Amino acid sequence: MTHATPSRRDFLKTTGAAAATVPLIGRAAYAASDATLKIGLVGCGGRGSGALINALNADPDTVLWALGDAFADQVDSLVARLHGEESGVDPARIQVPAERRFSGFDCHKRVTEAVDVVLFASPPCFRPMQIEYAVNAGKHVFAEKPAATDAYGVRRVLAAAAQAKQQNTAFAHGFCWRAHDAWRESMNQISAGRIGKIRAYYATYLAGSLWHRGRKAEWSEMEYQLRNWLYWTGLSGDHLVEQAIHSVDKVMWAMSDRPPKHCTATGGRQVRTDPKFGNIYDHFDVVYEWDDGALGIVQCRQMDCPLGENLDTIVGSAGVMRTDGWNGRIVVEGDFPLDRKGLGNDMYQREHDELFASIRAGAPINQGEQMAHSTLAGIMGRMSAYTGERVTWEMALNSQERLLPADDAWAWGPGLSSEVAMPGKTKFV
Repeated sequence: MTHATPSRRDFLKTTGAAAATVPLIGRAAYAASDATLKIGLVGCGGRGSGALINALNADPDTVLWALGDAFADQVDSLVARLHGEESGVDPARIQVPAERRFSGFDCHKRVTEAVDVVLFASPPCFRPMQIEYAVNAGKHVFAEKPAATDAYGVRRVLAAAAQAKQQNTAFAHGFCWRAHDAWRESMNQISAGRIGKIRAYYATYLAGSLWHRGRKAEWSEMEYQLRNWLYWTGLSGDHLVEQAIHSVDKVMWAMSDRPPKHCTATGGRQVRTDPKFGNIYDHFDVVYEWDDGALGIVQCRQMDCPLGENLDTIVGSAGVMRTDGWNGRIVVEGDFPLDRKGLGNDMYQREHDELFASIRAGAPINQGEQMAHSTLAGIMGRMSAYTGERVTWEMALNSQERLLPADDAWAWGPGLSSEVAMPGKTKFV
C-alpha cells in the first residue's frame, strides 16, 4: 500500500461575491475598502491554482488580472478550468483576456507589471529572481515555499525581504503550518515553557512517489527537465528542500527561528535510480544541532513503501509533544495535556486571509526572512548529505554554490547536468 502526500489544495472551492471594479490609484489605495486589487499568478500548475482560489476567497474585492507560466499550454489549461462548470469561480472575477496571458521565462515580469498582488508558484529555482523583480516593482508578494534552491538565491530573497519591509509592501510565504491554529497554539505554549526546555525535535516526512510527465519527442532536453522539474536539484532543490522543507520549517519554528549551529546528514538514491528521475536523492536523514545542545532530526523519503507518515515529536525537559500532521492529532504528554478540539482550520486559506487583511489595513506582513532562513536550513542539510561534510550555518549562508548559471533559462542550452552527488567526492562550494 502506497502512502502519498495528501493533496495540498482543493481547486474546486467557491469564491466570494463578485469584485467591485473601482481601479486602484497609487499604493495609498491598497487599504481602501472599495478598491479592487488586481491579482496575478505565475506558475499555473496545481499549487498555483490552489493559491489563486485561496487569494480570491480571501477578499471579495479582488480580480484575477494576469496569468503567466513558462509554457502557454499551462496557462490555457488553467483558464479553461476556471471557466469550467465545476470551478465555482464567478466569471466576473476572471479577467484574463489573451493579451494578459503570458508565457516564456520572462512571464513573471509582464504579470508583475500588470497587477497589484502577485502569487509565485513556479518551480523553486525561479523564485529568487521573481520575488526580487516584484519587490523592486513595489508589488505585494505571495511566494510558495521554498524560497530558493541554493544559498545564492537565499541571499537574494533576504535582500528582497529587507527592501519590502523598508517600502511597506507585503511578502508572504507558503509555509502553511505557520497558519494552522492548533500548531500556533502549541508553539505558543512551547515558547512559554509548557514542556520545558526543548532538548530534541524528531520529524518524519515519509511520502510516496510523485508525478512524472514523461517525455515528448517535440520537447527539448531543457523543456523535458522543466516539465519534470521535481527531479533536478537545480530546479527543485531536491525533495528535502522542496517537500520535506515543511518539517524543517516546523523544527526552526520550535527553536524560535534561531539558526542551527551546524548539521550532519546522509542520503542517497536507493529505489529511484532510473535516469528519468534526474539527479535527486530519494531519502535523507539530517541532524541539526543548536548552541544550547538541542537537536533537530529530520528524516524524509519519497518511496512507495508500506509505511507513510508525517510525525513530529518534540522532547522537552518537562514533557513531550507528539503530532500526526496527516491525521490532524496533537497530544502533549504530562500533567496538563493540550485540548486540540475546535482548533482545526484551513491553513492554506488562512495564509491568504491574513495577507490580504494586512494589505487592506495598510500594515503589510513580511515573512521573507523567516522563509529564507527555513529554506537555508533545508539547503544546508542537502549540502551535508551531498558532500559528506558537517556544514555550519555560516558555511551554508556564505556558500558560493549557484545551481543555475543565469536568470535567463533559455541560456541554459541543452539542459542541466544529471550527475548525482556522491558524498566524499562532491565538494562543498
